[in-house]
Amino acid sequence: MLVDFDQIMVATGETITMVAFSLIFATVIGLPLGILLVVTRKGHLWENAAIFSVLNSIVNLFRSIPFIILLVVVIPFTRLIVGTSIGTAAAIVPMVLFSGPYIARLIENSLLEVDPGVMEAAQSMGATPRQIITRFLIPEALSSLLLGLTIATIGLVGASAMAGAIGGGGLGDLAITYGYQRFDTVVMIITVAILVVMVQALQTTGNILSRKIRRR
Repeated sequence: MLVDFDQIMVATGETITMVAFSLIFATVIGLPLGILLVVTRKGHLWENAAIFSVLNSIVNLFRSIPFIILLVVVIPFTRLIVGTSIGTAAAIVPMVLFSGPYIARLIENSLLEVDPGVMEAAQSMGATPRQIITRFLIPEALSSLLLGLTIATIGLVGASAMAGAIGGGGLGDLAITYGYQRFDTVVMIITVAILVVMVQALQTTGNILSRKIRRR
């Protein structure tokens, strides 16, 4: 094997860093975007066809671009934001742009699953639109939202591996540089095994938290 244990740990840490920060920033973008996609659609709290159409088109546009292409397309923007187009920090930018709209769509679907009767009951009690969103809509959808974020996080793990194709660091970069280019099968097996363990841990944790919230 051409790499040592320390290199594998560093690469694993870089992957976790990319996924964690990308998830945070993407959720900051995706959560309000997903809520707006729900409340501005026809028949909802803040019905506005123009805003809904614009936001819906933006989400569809970004979701239609394959991540490996997005990595290359946004290189100038990445350089503008972090000053470089390679490394862990640079990989976070396209990962956020890729996952933000995806999270927005997951949040939209979760909120649309909430029984309309919940909002009708809230309106009958005199709740404002803001109160309906924060005290009724989101709490009712919280279990589903957690599962959606779990799916998004797993998607980011896969995206972080692809980011290694352009020097994004992490396990993907390790697998390509040492496993593929230098024909080191052991490195490939180790990186795949670590990624599988990460995905399984994330999915299990998400399922447990979702069940606990659903029972409350």
